[in-house]
Amino acid sequence: MRLFAAVLPPEDVLQELAAEVAALRRLPGADGMRWTGRAGRPRGGAAEWHFTLAFYGEVDDGLVPELTARLGRAAARTEPFRLALAGGGRFGHGRVLWAGAEGDLRTMRLLAERAEAAARRAGVAMDEHRRYQAHLTVARSRDAVDARPYVAALRAFRSRTWTVDELVLVRSNLPTSGVPGEQPRYEAVARRSLGAAG
Repeated sequence: MRLFAAVLPPEDVLQELAAEVAALRRLPGADGMRWTGRAGRPRGGAAEWHFTLAFYGEVDDGLVPELTARLGRAAARTEPFRLALAGGGRFGHGRVLWAGAEGDLRTMRLLAERAEAAARRAGVAMDEHRRYQAHLTVARSRDAVDARPYVAALRAFRSRTWTVDELVLVRSNLPTSGVPGEQPRYEAVARRSLGAAG
């Protein structure tokens, strides 16, 4: 299974983001980008827009129970925290456009580190560690794009603040239709509550 650990914003926050992305898609050149999430296709899925905490790639089915158990322990050791979508940026000369976050980013970074450590202890082969940066991908492009107008538009964006109270193990099902622009489908494999009560 192709898996990652994630924080999923609540539905009303995703609706706020969808309205912002709809405005971004009206900017010049937006039709040359592949937009993610519900703004990128008609049917909204549970995890189309998410904050990836740790990407695991292809994980042997036999390791999933141990990974899930260790993620449960990592979640239990991490207290719930406050978060909001805020601002945005770009990676790779405009090839990836993302919405950012504000709130208790220290705890979010800690949860990401624990999600990565849980995978290593469960025997999942991980790439080298990189410092976590909270971002939620809203668009991609094959070519370098002048993303400054999009980043400038995102600068003023703020969603409502919510309490993150769970870590979600998500399966990514890659497109198989061969239709250009088709996005992966995501499904929650396990949900683990944050905090000792979880």
